[in-house]
Amino acid sequence: MATIIESDFGKTPFQRLLGHNQQVMEAWVHLGDILEKDGWLPSALKEQVRRTLAQGNGCEYCKAKGKPEPGKFTEKISMAAGFAEVFLKQKSNIPDSAFTLLRECFTEEEISELCAFIAFATASHYFGAMMKLK
Repeated sequence: MATIIESDFGKTPFQRLLGHNQQVMEAWVHLGDILEKDGWLPSALKEQVRRTLAQGNGCEYCKAKGKPEPGKFTEKISMAAGFAEVFLKQKSNIPDSAFTLLRECFTEEEISELCAFIAFATASHYFGAMMKLK
């Protein structure tokens, strides 16, 4: 059971926990929708990054949505998922060499989107973990 009672607002258990403040929940969902869809990076790449992060960020609800699927990895997905693994271990102390490697496959725009996605997904995972969402 979650640490607080779900609100009546939201479509998923995660959203209903955020739904105690509808404005926050709606903005969170909107930003998530923007970041998850195709942008500079394809949504399939971001889904594999999300799955990678979920395994290390402590949210059981997020882990339940699936593990990374190496059979679907392209070179870019492998690089992005590898960078996510570095983030999980280093947090804000990511070595410059990790960004040097990213630049071999990604543009500055793509790196910016990847980092924004990683930060947002991690925040979502941490919220789910704090709320003991199953």
